[in-house]
Amino acid sequence: MKNIIESLQWRYATKQFDTTKKLTEFQLDMLLTAARLSPSSFGLQPWKFVVVTDPSVRAKLREAAWGQSQITDASALIVFCVRKNIDDDLVDAYMQSIAATRNVSLDSLKSFADNIKGSIKSRPTPESAKEWSTRQVYIALGVLLTTAAHLDIDACPMEGFDPKKFDDILGLAVLGLESRVLAAVGFRSADDKSASMKKVRFPKEEVVVDVK
Repeated sequence: MKNIIESLQWRYATKQFDTTKKLTEFQLDMLLTAARLSPSSFGLQPWKFVVVTDPSVRAKLREAAWGQSQITDASALIVFCVRKNIDDDLVDAYMQSIAATRNVSLDSLKSFADNIKGSIKSRPTPESAKEWSTRQVYIALGVLLTTAAHLDIDACPMEGFDPKKFDDILGLAVLGLESRVLAAVGFRSADDKSASMKKVRFPKEEVVVDVK
């Protein structure tokens, strides 16, 4: 298996997917597990990952993504979503999960829960809370992209879509969710010229600031 740097050199934002090659259930589960294990502020996990494989649904989504072929041609489309309500109920559910997983009492977690609730309430508007959640979602996207590269799975992160149309097509409002970013996952087409292009990154000296 390649080391992680080799994997990151190999990956690119795939423009054309091979429609005949599909991820196995195991491969897709590995990607979703990696996303689920991503770090988040307080460990609160204010996200959900909506997996879309239905061709008819993806055809509608493609129209809401300005016709980009990755939406329909990749093996699967993962929609990274934030919860519309970041509130005490979510924190309480998280505390229940901690108590059950670590076999500790809820009373012992009260100060931690109060700290999280206080942080959420300190945000001036619901939109600012969702903006905070969005930053957590992008961490999960990065973890999924890195995992995909290490497993020789191609992926394309995508912001070029109409979130409101996606939300309507997928019925996200009734789930209390809003779409934020996409990842099309599968395997590159042999015709994708982008695959052979050299990766362009600024040199280390231009992006790393060493404070001594």
